[in-house]
Amino acid sequence: MAAQDIYPLVAIDPVANAQNEWVALRLRLAPGGDLALRLQAVFGEPDLLAAIAPIDGLLALAGVEALTPPVLALLPPNRIGLLLPATALTQEDAPSRLSALQTAGYRIWLDGDIPPGVNAPPALRCVARDCTRDAPPPGRLLALFGPHLAHGVDSTRRFSECEIAGFDWFCGDYAYDPYSDPHPDDDGSSRRRILTLLGLLARDADAHELEQQIRQDPALAYHLLKLVNSAAFTVSAPITSFAQAIAVLGRRQLQRWLQLLLYARQQPDGLPNLLLPLAARRGAQLEALCRQHGGERDAQDLAFMTGVFSLLDRLLRMPMAEIAQELQLPSDVAAALVQRAGQLGSWLRLTETDPGEDDLAAAQVTAHDWWRSQLAAYHWAIQVGRNV
Repeated sequence: MAAQDIYPLVAIDPVANAQNEWVALRLRLAPGGDLALRLQAVFGEPDLLAAIAPIDGLLALAGVEALTPPVLALLPPNRIGLLLPATALTQEDAPSRLSALQTAGYRIWLDGDIPPGVNAPPALRCVARDCTRDAPPPGRLLALFGPHLAHGVDSTRRFSECEIAGFDWFCGDYAYDPYSDPHPDDDGSSRRRILTLLGLLARDADAHELEQQIRQDPALAYHLLKLVNSAAFTVSAPITSFAQAIAVLGRRQLQRWLQLLLYARQQPDGLPNLLLPLAARRGAQLEALCRQHGGERDAQDLAFMTGVFSLLDRLLRMPMAEIAQELQLPSDVAAALVQRAGQLGSWLRLTETDPGEDDLAAAQVTAHDWWRSQLAAYHWAIQVGRNV
């Protein structure tokens, strides 16, 4: 079996702050006696840290035994934090090893309550808690500096409870919560105009007709120009008008950015929408998988569209079948979005879970190709999230 077929699987979870900005990615590998070797395979190439820059990685481990000298040589303390269960303190020499790691500059998050009879490291600054069922009482974390991590945050209500309790960083599915309240001033007009523009682009309308639509929405024009001039995209000179964006960038890229702008914040003083980087990640990952399977440019565009549109039901609070019909999506895209059917649907299912080897094999994706698509997708999502 080729080495690329047994490449370690890494589960990646975004970590956001209270301002809905990604601040880190939690990296999880399955435990096992060969974990140190798998960590060396993952961090032995510079691609991971380059892809997720400028944010950092938060490596979740069950204990300190995998942190061998060869592994630590690949983990720069200024880029990688360590997330360990508090019960790891009961392992032999663990307290002294953690103290040595802190002295070396590693940030350490202890997850859970310190076991009875065990002393916490004297330099402990950060803690983590699984808040799936509840959050600690308010004020309990104030004695430590933080940032403190709440994971298992699966609803906007739990997010609020964790924020009140003193947590600074949050990880979980709360961004998908269908009961999150929209901004009271968000009437959806910008999104409807974007959908109209996407329809015009699909039927190859002329540039003047497109420009007339965008001029009706100054906020949308601002977001579009900010996006196309951001560090996420390479242009030779600043783009100052929508007409110039069409002429210089082309309809293909313009269509992609409009798809992403569906998720942009609708109010100037509103928080960023956490669905934006999640949709960008799905779109970029499906595009990468399509390219790896030999898909042409048009097929890659449809794969990207499938990933980005896969969260529209959450965003618009509408059944996906209605959205697909209203947008008159291509049949394979609609089947993937509504039923997770076809090749696009199988790839989309992978992006919604932490796939195992059997899941990848069923979708005809090697572990190495999956890893490369992850890196491409998170790199894109981080850049988009920081610039929209």
